[in-house]
Amino acid sequence: MTKLRVRFAPSPTGPLHIGGARSALFNYLLAKKNGGDFIVRIEDTDRDRSTPESEENIKDSLRWLGITWNEGIDIGGPYAPYRQMERLETYRAIAQKLIDEGKAYYCYCSEEEIEAERTAQQEKGETPHYSGRCRNLTEEQRRELEAQGRKPVVRFRVPAGEQILIPDLVRGDVTFESDGVGDFVIMKSDGIPTYNFAVVVDDYTMEITHVIRGEEHLSNTPRQILLYEALGYPTPKFAHISLILGKDRSKMSKRHGSVSVVNYKEQGFLPEALVNFLALLGWAPEKEEEIFTLEQLVEEFSLDRVSKSPAVFDMDKLRWLNGQYLRKLPIEDIAAGILPHLSAGWQNDTPRLNLLAETMANHLSCFADIKELMPLIEGEMPEPSEQVQEVMAGEQVPVVLQVMAEKINEMEAFTPENIRTAIKQLCKETGYKGAAVYMPIRAAVTGECHGPDIDKIMALMGKEKVSARLEAAYK
Repeated sequence: MTKLRVRFAPSPTGPLHIGGARSALFNYLLAKKNGGDFIVRIEDTDRDRSTPESEENIKDSLRWLGITWNEGIDIGGPYAPYRQMERLETYRAIAQKLIDEGKAYYCYCSEEEIEAERTAQQEKGETPHYSGRCRNLTEEQRRELEAQGRKPVVRFRVPAGEQILIPDLVRGDVTFESDGVGDFVIMKSDGIPTYNFAVVVDDYTMEITHVIRGEEHLSNTPRQILLYEALGYPTPKFAHISLILGKDRSKMSKRHGSVSVVNYKEQGFLPEALVNFLALLGWAPEKEEEIFTLEQLVEEFSLDRVSKSPAVFDMDKLRWLNGQYLRKLPIEDIAAGILPHLSAGWQNDTPRLNLLAETMANHLSCFADIKELMPLIEGEMPEPSEQVQEVMAGEQVPVVLQVMAEKINEMEAFTPENIRTAIKQLCKETGYKGAAVYMPIRAAVTGECHGPDIDKIMALMGKEKVSARLEAAYK
């Protein structure tokens, strides 16, 4: 039995997109589930936009997600090199083979001529495609065009009147007509291969058995199958996974949430939660469980449970899922996670930072949320709401607040434990209990009627600030 081999082949033209991360994850899961190989290679033939920084971002993002590869860039392997720009001689030799066999030819048409042809076809209501005007040039015609300084591209000679069948593992059988494809470019005039040609050569020479990628690549597949057939290569199995849409069912964009993995890392999402979320975008487990470790996903994953319907990116679902993971962390890890989102003063006070993490953990869906909660501790007193005014109008309020202020002023250590003890003593001394005590204290100190544990909030605010607010409230 042939060993399963899959690959993830991003272009380093920007940070790792959330859709690319999902494709990488599905490939990784299938390889691990079946004892296969997962390869990461780089498609860097877009020389104007490819950058080393983008490649590093892609690699760092994959590793942060826990998606590792056992062959490819940085690691090497038996099919190196794994960057397309280091494989140019291979592409050129195979392109020449197609030319020699009459399956490809030199085309000297200028971009202006191609554009004029395309415009004319569109005006007639036709699908734009190359007309084939250079298909049968004589040697003399070629020399004349080259004498004019024209540099040719290499076009593949698409056979006429054929049906191209794609037996897709997700979408079922998909058929294209070769007459709608048109002779396409496989080598540009600068000797750089086009995507459709390079990817076929790479997948064949690296013995890729399964190609799992986004639905947007489905329209490329007929060209690639024609190349496989012309070169006598076995065709891999294809699986085109659905698009990712926003909640409004439009194409995923920044208004639906960040589109790159690094943004989620910077916002304080956990890699385990993001992986879990990505797996559920288009794949359904057999049972109704929603929380999976990466190891559990490997065990559960199968292509036959991948849907061909678009997946909806639900930011609320991601935040809920991340909160589930976050609250299972040790307090020290939560403290480390929120620290980058706090002012510099928190860096040198570990006990206070840990108390903040403990206090706010149940109110966070990602670490960056701490910024929205800090006004409760560091901000000015908000304007009182109607509910706060109603609480503060209680007849017991002046007594409760005055006694609380006196007890706080007597404290040597302003800790949650001592604050809780003081409130219990207050209840015993005044005879007031429950909401009659806690609500006015919270309202006087924070300007809110609800929130995290008030004893911890007060300890975080500090004795001086709490005392001043209590006194201002009852005087």
